Amino acid sequence: MTIRRTAPLLLSLVLATACAHRQPAGAEAARWAGAGQLVLVTTADWDATTGTLRYYQREGTRWRQVGGPFDITVGRTGTAWGIGLHAARNDGPVKREGDGKAPAGVFAIGTAFGYAPSATTGLAYKGMGSNDWCIDVPESSYYNRIIDRSLVKAPHLDKSSEPMRRDIHADGDQRYREGFVIEHNAEGAVANGGSCIFAHLWKAPGEATAGCTAMAPGSMAPLLAWLDARRQPVFVELPLAQYAQLRTAWNLPAIADAEPAR
Repeated sequence: MTIRRTAPLLLSLVLATACAHRQPAGAEAARWAGAGQLVLVTTADWDATTGTLRYYQREGTRWRQVGGPFDITVGRTGTAWGIGLHAARNDGPVKREGDGKAPAGVFAIGTAFGYAPSATTGLAYKGMGSNDWCIDVPESSYYNRIIDRSLVKAPHLDKSSEPMRRDIHADGDQRYREGFVIEHNAEGAVANGGSCIFAHLWKAPGEATAGCTAMAPGSMAPLLAWLDARRQPVFVELPLAQYAQLRTAWNLPAIADAEPAR
């Protein structure tokens, strides 16, 4: 079985490289105007490996906070601009495969996953098996996709380092016991643009990731239960300075950490 990553909020979005010209930020918010749920992660700066997660539901033209704040961890080398619903940016580091950075920007939220056959969530859910892997090999035609390697045969699959059942393949690791896909680099899967970006459980409080966003089980469970695919949820991750710069143009909520407030 192959899970194709989809980004239902993409409205004629053309993936661009970091050197592409930026579109005016004010026009970008239209790309996620249909979102009724927002998961927001902020970090102190590009190099920070920890941050804060809050989540919101849309009420009219504004966002109302319904969950958080709580602590999360991000990539072991911080964050960098990713490929998502926002236009390509080069006013900061740019996400690349294997750089240990979590992608910054605005992204659709995809499939929830875990070790159990079912979960309490409004997202589409896939219980993972021992043959399910996320392919992080740029030269593979399945790059940045979760596939069942017992059903799909193609070159380079055996080079992947991302088993979705880490409890089976990585000494009982529980980090992927609950999580969901962050749709970074989803359309077209730009080679070396970064792959297999998830929100998942952390191994230990404060321990950074290879490029995902991680949290405590007690934080993940209510977040998964609240998320609803029918409300076209989006995931926003930004350092505080970039959040303050883009908040109004991207129609994001005011938070106490970032200035100026509305």
